[in-house]
Amino acid sequence: MSRGHLYPRFLLLAVGLIVAQPAMAQTGPPAGPMAPPVAAPPAAAPPTQPASPAAPAAGLQQIIVPAGTRLPLVLHNGISTRNAHPGDPIYLETLFPILVNGKVVIPAGSYVSGEVTEAKRPGKVNGRGEIMLRLTTLILPNGYQVLFNASPNNASTGEDDAVNKEGKITGSSNKAGDTGTVIKSTAGGAAIGAIADGGKGAGIGAAAGAVAGLLAVLFTRGPELQLPRGSTLDVSLDRPLHLEASRVQFTDPGRASTLAGPGSRDPVRPGTPF
Repeated sequence: MSRGHLYPRFLLLAVGLIVAQPAMAQTGPPAGPMAPPVAAPPAAAPPTQPASPAAPAAGLQQIIVPAGTRLPLVLHNGISTRNAHPGDPIYLETLFPILVNGKVVIPAGSYVSGEVTEAKRPGKVNGRGEIMLRLTTLILPNGYQVLFNASPNNASTGEDDAVNKEGKITGSSNKAGDTGTVIKSTAGGAAIGAIADGGKGAGIGAAAGAVAGLLAVLFTRGPELQLPRGSTLDVSLDRPLHLEASRVQFTDPGRASTLAGPGSRDPVRPGTPF
C-alpha cells in the first residue's frame, strides 16, 4: 500500500484515540467485590421515665378515744403545796375501764404518769394553796405506752377543794377555822381578865384575846393544799387519743389496785408563819 493511502488511516486512528482518552480517564479501575452495607446505628431509645414510688403502705388500724373522754384515776403518791415543785412526778392508776364501740381499750388498772406544773403555797389571811398537774403518759397493762394530754376536772382529797376549767386545783381558805381562832382567843383573854380583875378585866382580856387571835390569822399562812395518796381525780382528754388496734386486744375489763381513800378532814392553818 502506498504511503498516500496509509496517511488518512493513521490520521483517523489518531483522532479516535484523542476522542476516546477523556472517557477512559473518567472510567475508574474495575470495582472490586461490593462491601457489605454498614448498618445505620439504632435510633436512641427515648429516656426511660423513673418508676413512680410505690404507694405508702396503709397505716396501722387505729382506735380513737374521743377528746373529752373522762378517766377516773387514783393517786399513788401524795402531793402537798408545802414541798411540791414544778417538774415533780405524779403517778396514778385508772379505776374504771374505758370502752370504744363496746370494746375495752383502756382497762382498769392502767397506769398514768405526769408532773406538777405549778405549786403555790397559800398566802396569809385568806390565801389558798394551788396546784396544777399535767398528765402525759398512759401505760396499758400489756406495756403499751401512748402519749396523751389530760387535765383534772374534779378532785376528791378529803377537803373542800375546787378545780377550775384550766385544771387548777385550789385548796380551802378555812374561813370557819380562822373565825374559830379569833373566838377562842377572845374567850381565853376574857377568862384570864375576869380572874385578874373581875368584869372590867374580862372586857380588857376579851379585847386583848381578840387582837391576839386576829394577829395569829394575819401572820400565818392559810392551810396547805394536800392531795394524799388515795385521792381520786377525774380527768378529761384534751385531744383525741389514738391507739393501735393491734395493741389493745383486751377481753378483761381489768382491776385497779385497792387504795384507801383519804378521810374527810378540816383544813388546818399552820401554827407558824412559815
